[in-house]
Amino acid sequence: MSAYKSLLQQKAELEAKIAEARKTELAHAVKQARELVAQFGLTADDVFGGKKAATGPRGTVPPKYRDPATGATWTGRGKTPKWIADKDRASFAI
Repeated sequence: MSAYKSLLQQKAELEAKIAEARKTELAHAVKQARELVAQFGLTADDVFGGKKAATGPRGTVPPKYRDPATGATWTGRGKTPKWIADKDRASFAI
């Protein structure tokens, strides 16, 4: 038998051993987890954490700046409008 075929056979044997060891250890871990859950009376939320509270829609933010020429406003968030870009914002403050 060639060295390549021999190595493939060894690989297959090792993968089978790995799968069997994982199966055994997994069964032991599940058994331990079930024992702890039963011993302490835990729920799924205790073990895995409850659902996070859904955050509702955020409230609107009052505008901080106003364009005296057009009356347009800007909250100071997001992309800067052209009417205030590259200018001193203090003169547009509400």
